[in-house]
Amino acid sequence: MPTIDLFDHALPRIAGYRDVSPEATYGARAQIRLIDVREPHEFDGDLGHVPGAELVPLHTFGALARHWDRETDVILICRSGGRSGRAAEMLVAAGFRRVMNMAGGMLAYSAQQLPVERRATGATA
Repeated sequence: MPTIDLFDHALPRIAGYRDVSPEATYGARAQIRLIDVREPHEFDGDLGHVPGAELVPLHTFGALARHWDRETDVILICRSGGRSGRAAEMLVAAGFRRVMNMAGGMLAYSAQQLPVERRATGATA
């Protein structure tokens, strides 16, 4: 699915970002920047992370995001969708235009049995 279609068909939220499904996130991982806002032990823990996701813990997120391209499509990820939703609101407030949140977080992703990576083992499950 082309990047523009994913954003344009994602569920709009009142805060200005859009929700996308775990399946759509996995399918778009090669075209869209994936940012996981969990802590390192979560990123590499039992739930693992979406292949290709970058780890940017929420407590460092604001400072790092200032340097990102505001026109780039971004999908934010966390454990359940709460922290990534807050991060999405921060990006929208900072002028980012194409911000998406993976609905349900890694819990929903895991429930769909989609492939994960764990940095500690380097393995994909």
